[in-house]
Amino acid sequence: MLVRPAGPWAVLLELDDLGQVAAWREAIANLVASSVLTRPADVVPGARTLLLDGVDPAAVRRALAGLDTPAAVLDRPDAPPVEVPVVYDGADLGEVARLWGVSKREVVARHTATEFRVAFCGFAPGFPYLVGLDRQVPRRSTPRTAVPAGSVGLAGRYCGIYPTSSPGGWQLLGTTAVSLFDVSRDPPALLPPGCRVHFVETTGPLRPPAPTPDIAMSRQADRSLTVLRAGALTTAQDGGRPGFAHLGVPRAGALDAPAARLANRLVGNPEAAAVLETTVDGVQLRTATALTVAVTGAQAPLTVDGRAAPWGVAVGLPPGGVLDVGQATVGVRSYVAVAGGITLPPVLGSRSRDTLSGLGPLPLSDGDVLPVGRPSGSVPAVDFTVPPATTQPVVLRLLPGPRDDWFGAAGLAALWTATYEVSPLSNRVGVRLTGPKVTRLRDGEMDSEGIVLGAVQVPPDGQPVVLLADHPTTGGYPVIGLVDARDLAGLAQARPGTTVRFVPDRGR
Repeated sequence: MLVRPAGPWAVLLELDDLGQVAAWREAIANLVASSVLTRPADVVPGARTLLLDGVDPAAVRRALAGLDTPAAVLDRPDAPPVEVPVVYDGADLGEVARLWGVSKREVVARHTATEFRVAFCGFAPGFPYLVGLDRQVPRRSTPRTAVPAGSVGLAGRYCGIYPTSSPGGWQLLGTTAVSLFDVSRDPPALLPPGCRVHFVETTGPLRPPAPTPDIAMSRQADRSLTVLRAGALTTAQDGGRPGFAHLGVPRAGALDAPAARLANRLVGNPEAAAVLETTVDGVQLRTATALTVAVTGAQAPLTVDGRAAPWGVAVGLPPGGVLDVGQATVGVRSYVAVAGGITLPPVLGSRSRDTLSGLGPLPLSDGDVLPVGRPSGSVPAVDFTVPPATTQPVVLRLLPGPRDDWFGAAGLAALWTATYEVSPLSNRVGVRLTGPKVTRLRDGEMDSEGIVLGAVQVPPDGQPVVLLADHPTTGGYPVIGLVDARDLAGLAQARPGTTVRFVPDRGR
């Protein structure tokens, strides 16, 4: 086993195979149960790795020191395989038959005769990466822009099932109607890591799996905010939903976490209470009763009933008052906190909207009514908030690893000396950077493995991508390094065209 650094609060255990991944996952659980190791926020299995996120790397090394390699864990005889009925009507069934040199019926026979096992989840909540086939197929050369929910496909050595409609390049064999992810279940994923799966041929038609229902906005008038102008993208965000990454569920939460925490403190809320995160052009809200609000993050003109109001301090709204957060003049995302917090129904313990998976309350629309809780604390006596410094370039401290060996010293040196720009294609999933190419030392693809907030992935085009709160829980691009979490807020506020520089993180 090789212990690779994955940032100041995470490690990546590199192992021999899937059996060892399962064995070490069980060993880590035993160390936690015996209080030898503090429980990680997330434990994410990959094809040949196990990510421990939210841990002290030194404590992990001490806990693992002297432990014997556990026996590989593969079979759970007490847990029968889950049967998944499939109509083998996939658009690529003939192509798979051609690649294997067999008939379509032989492809179906081999697929239904195989007992699969869920190696790990990723890409989308409940998306299982299944192993067991003795043959492989390449991904499609041109991915589809939309693969229907319930599609069963092959890629490389994996079989997978799409929980929802999404882009994808897997070779499609057929369709199933099983619901892979349901927040009302425990666990919400039908096929968690380690589960055995058996596909059963059936005939159609099948109803597509029902999507996870969206959380509707409240229509109650007591202690509420009515949305008069929703803005380009305004979502509820809180501290996020850790603990579900092994099921493919991103953590989500406010991108500029310090600004969201500050807004909550200004109105007397717990720091992790739900706030509204706006994007560039703000939001307009009308209150049903007297409320206290504060706006932080991106600086923007504020008015209450048409009169100028201060940014970065607690502001009282009268009954029926209208708060208008205008277009940001500095930065991208503003945060609106209200005393008592936004109390939309939580999903898996969080009110955050995850734009990658679609979990959580919908983005705001005109006419929505947002419920507001009762204040739990008093508004502190804060006279003003100092706006954060805005400079160019945005400087990101980078800690190398876990896959910096894919690039070598020359690759890291090139990263330190380059200047990049924020791409317009950036979003809550990640910030795409454009500039000098970071060259790999290795060719080919990497097995998918767990990734953490702030990871800098380098796709084959050599353009770095810094992953933000809605990033997928696993990925197959090598991570050259991890951005210091304290620098992510500045990156979240950087507009397209902003220059970005990486520097070595020497503070740890």
